Amino acid sequence: MDKVVGTAAQAVADIPDGATISVGGFGLCGIPSVLIAALLEAGTKELQAVSNNAGVDGWGLGLLLESGRLRRMVASYVGENKEFARQYLAGELEVELTPQGTLAERMRAGGSGIPAFFTATGVGTQVAEGGLPWRYDDAGNVVVSSPAKQTQVFETPEGPKEFVLEHAIVADFGLVRAWKGDRHGNLVFRDSARNFNPLAAMCGRVTIAEVEELVEPGEIDPNNVHTPGVFVHRVVELTAEQAADKRIEKRTTRGAPPSVDPPNSAAAGSDL
Repeated sequence: MDKVVGTAAQAVADIPDGATISVGGFGLCGIPSVLIAALLEAGTKELQAVSNNAGVDGWGLGLLLESGRLRRMVASYVGENKEFARQYLAGELEVELTPQGTLAERMRAGGSGIPAFFTATGVGTQVAEGGLPWRYDDAGNVVVSSPAKQTQVFETPEGPKEFVLEHAIVADFGLVRAWKGDRHGNLVFRDSARNFNPLAAMCGRVTIAEVEELVEPGEIDPNNVHTPGVFVHRVVELTAEQAADKRIEKRTTRGAPPSVDPPNSAAAGSDL
């Protein structure tokens, strides 16, 4: 039952070229940065990544992207990564853009044994009708487009409504980051780092979790467990330095407030 692996390198050593990986995180929040770095160091290539986004230039999945290790990306948002846009438009990367809620549900369904589901999201658009450019060639021509999807009308409280069929996602490996985890693989995510991590863990056939704090079984209240150990196969304990290394995607500062003169100063209009 002890699922702890000595190093991140050992944890990802059997991920083969061409594997599909589901990756937790949103922007740079809650991303398994140590496992991604280990995968980069291992030299694994031709990967298909399923994640909300592709990190940023120089961090997260952006590291694998810059090294040419990704062949395909399934994501909902990619606007913060210039290299991502360059590779996509240059025909170097295949991209399947998916509505964010649909992507989350496709991952959850994959982990729940549900092969497909109907949703109203995307009906009447290219998401359902097909034709979204998945891959360009180096001349800017679309060479791979999204296929048309099955639609069906269902009765709803508001009357008949059309829905589109979406297929579940099951990844070969899931990579996630947790605030706390035990040796049995039970995980707790902190605040917004919960985002896509439970879903990425669920849909991976083999899920690897890097944890900021490793505790013994029984130390986590079962009511506080976000991802049960049944979904997790390997646990990597981070060092204090690794746990503290959290990048800020966009740093926003507020200007200094205007200066206000003290009420009794001469500048405040004293007649003295």
